[in-house]
Amino acid sequence: MRKMTAIVLLVLLALGGRPAFAETTIPPIQFGDTTQFLPADPQQGSAPPPVAFEHRDGYRLRGKVHRIASFATLPLFGAEAFVGQSLYNNPTSTKKDAHLALAAGIGTLFAVNTVTGVWNLIEARKDPNRRTQRLVHGILMLAADAGFLATAALGPESEFGESEGSRSTHRAMAFTSISLASAGYLVMLLGGH
Repeated sequence: MRKMTAIVLLVLLALGGRPAFAETTIPPIQFGDTTQFLPADPQQGSAPPPVAFEHRDGYRLRGKVHRIASFATLPLFGAEAFVGQSLYNNPTSTKKDAHLALAAGIGTLFAVNTVTGVWNLIEARKDPNRRTQRLVHGILMLAADAGFLATAALGPESEFGESEGSRSTHRAMAFTSISLASAGYLVMLLGGH
């Protein structure tokens, strides 16, 4: 009987259960002159739970608009990269029109998401939950905004009569901006937000 009780207690302890009469702390382990206490609760050393932070209705609405608009980000980038590369290799007026339309779509998307994102970033500045994630996302996206503006400014002016240097600079700036924005996008997508 004693052997059976000992086995049941060991199984309960191994499964994380604790019998009602068990001690709340494990006795100290002696290591020479020092004493180290082991926590009775295995979750005692884990990170504190997130702090409750109340946001206004406007914050939630802007966040919803921001997230919904963000679904267009990667498809627009893919289409623009494809059309832009095709235009770079074999320029035609149809490809140029498609490239400009996609660029306008990206510009509109970034205008909407910059306004909603920066507004919410400012409003949530005192919210400690995922602060680093929001800041990294915001910095990457603002850098991409600046890159997209530079890309538009570096765009070839004439119809297919531009120099190779301006085309390649425009293309390099576009791909750098797309990369920054994609990284910022993935920070929020994969960061559990």
